[in-house]
Amino acid sequence: MIPVALWAIVRAFGLEGGGLTSLMWFTPYAAVAALLVAGVAVALHNWAAATVAAIATVYLAATVLPRAIGSEAVRAEGRETLTVLSANVYLGSADPSALVALVDRYHPDLLSVQELTPSFARRLRRAGIARRLPHSVLMAQPRGRGGGLYARHPLSPLPHQTQFPARMPRASMVLPDGRRLRLVAVHPFPPSMDVDLWREALESLPAAGSGAPWLLIGDFNATFDQTEFRDLVDRGYRDAGAATGKGLQPTWPSGQVFPWGLMTIDHVLADRRLGISEYGVDPLPGSDHRAIHAQLVLP
Repeated sequence: MIPVALWAIVRAFGLEGGGLTSLMWFTPYAAVAALLVAGVAVALHNWAAATVAAIATVYLAATVLPRAIGSEAVRAEGRETLTVLSANVYLGSADPSALVALVDRYHPDLLSVQELTPSFARRLRRAGIARRLPHSVLMAQPRGRGGGLYARHPLSPLPHQTQFPARMPRASMVLPDGRRLRLVAVHPFPPSMDVDLWREALESLPAAGSGAPWLLIGDFNATFDQTEFRDLVDRGYRDAGAATGKGLQPTWPSGQVFPWGLMTIDHVLADRRLGISEYGVDPLPGSDHRAIHAQLVLP
């Protein structure tokens, strides 16, 4: 009972720090554990422990379940939409042909790529990405430290006020009617590597709500169970997964042991002036992440 109670307290008051920051990724599993503990305590007639575990269960369920329910999706019929796709290509080891196949499947207007290496950028070009998404802002780097944006519509790079330009390139996209969207391919360092750098990267991301709408798309190394990510969403965004009731679909780690993943750390955050109509997760051979896609409704 004590571990689940402490977990609920840490989650409720944002007390995570250091090693606890990454541990909070497992909060959905802690909610299940709290329910099991409450059941065992009832079976043992330990009513004090059962009461505390039940309170922890209710609280943790209230924080987790809304992501699986969704209440903010909108209908896209008869409205102008924008489709986006995001893929962490795992130090450039993902299959570029499989990524192009996802592009052919969803016909995205925008593709965000994380851990983009020079060799993967070349292989992706040979696989035909430029014929499908002819515009790009790329910052390919060795050892997976780069990122990139590919688009159907013209892109121009945006200046950075951060020490993470290669990991998180920014761009402005001009739509056919002249409207603009501002974009970030998001990929902070994971908190398990350096909590301060992870926090600084999330804090460097722009607030939405004024000027051209922002789209933040990529591997955030974060979930709703971390204070810093919730603070970012509260700066004017909707999470596409949570809005459509698919916010608990895991995206990492994807492999032979956990083919469906364990945690939801990849996201599409859309300016609240944009609607969200669809969201989904797909396997990407050769990567330790699953790809994500979303359909957005333009205002």
